[in-house]
Amino acid sequence: MTASTGDARSPARSPATRRPALTGIRTVAALTVCLTHAAFWTGHYTDDYVGRLFARFEVGVTIFFVLSGYLLFSPWVRSLQAEAGDHPRLRRYAWHRVRRIVPAYVITVAAVYLIFMFRTDSSDLGHGWSGLVRNLTLTQVYGFGHLHTGLTQMWSLAAEIAYYIALPLISWPLARYVCRDRWRPDLLIAVLGGLLLLSPIWTMVTHDDGVDPTARLWAPTFAIWFVAGMLLAVIGRLVRSWPTAPSVAVAVVAFALSAGAFAGEPTIVPNDAGAAVGKHLLYAVVAVGLIGPLVGGSPSRWSRLCGSRPMVWFGEISYEFFLVHVMVLELVMDLLGYQIFTGSVAVAFLVTTAISVPIAWLLHRATSPLWRVASG
Repeated sequence: MTASTGDARSPARSPATRRPALTGIRTVAALTVCLTHAAFWTGHYTDDYVGRLFARFEVGVTIFFVLSGYLLFSPWVRSLQAEAGDHPRLRRYAWHRVRRIVPAYVITVAAVYLIFMFRTDSSDLGHGWSGLVRNLTLTQVYGFGHLHTGLTQMWSLAAEIAYYIALPLISWPLARYVCRDRWRPDLLIAVLGGLLLLSPIWTMVTHDDGVDPTARLWAPTFAIWFVAGMLLAVIGRLVRSWPTAPSVAVAVVAFALSAGAFAGEPTIVPNDAGAAVGKHLLYAVVAVGLIGPLVGGSPSRWSRLCGSRPMVWFGEISYEFFLVHVMVLELVMDLLGYQIFTGSVAVAFLVTTAISVPIAWLLHRATSPLWRVASG
């Protein structure tokens, strides 16, 4: 969800991130995530092509990851191109991440726990003080039983946070000792290409018997997505043009293929390791195919759509929308009179979106003075 004062879900502030289309594509990511949750809640995660296709709209999470990797690694790429050794400062980077992510997240978690002081028709997972601490510290994915109803989507934010922490730990030695403060795209691509292997290796290990099943949701599983964004930050500086139509077409084909049975059942991480690796790879292709033309392509219908005012406006509040939409969906199911795993996907999605948008806007307005000051 990721998010970005460099983050995939927040407004862009640096020269490389002021492109309106990179804000607008967050709208695509946020809405697809909401759609897949509406499909799950209304019982449309069936193990056939259509059901798997509904489930695959979770690819919006991948878009957030790739965009985060691109936006957060771009300042390091620019500093290497300048060959001045003036790399991003860790303290400033960390403070910006905290100010952008934490206030809205804490408010959302507190609101959900307050709601469930009066709402009792949910599982007991994540309840109590220990559950609250787990969710506030984004450690709810480490061990079973801590994902609270209304906050289950936060597994992806927990994974992204791990990469926000890891980014400077990877980038500084890569820039200083591997590239020696010089623009060496060959070395960057080689090292980052090697890091892509972390995902399939971790996936294979965590699918062995005896390994904690929750490890399949830990950050290394999704390294391929974040590192793909980092690679995009390098490659985007090398290519003169990125053809839009073929790139978007490849993304669409990869998305359609991801719903095939070979990519596993409709779940975040399929039970078969090979299916999980294949699905995550296809998702990376989808995200890079959609974001690439916005980074290095010529003006096109796709970039104009993503850069349009409605898309950019929604993109500005996409992080807050991501935070609140699952709790809103829970309440919408009651409002519509739907029992769990029944109802219309379209109606649940549209009503949830209509209610979540003003809530997200208010949350954005309430917290944006904090991170705007941090970005100043």
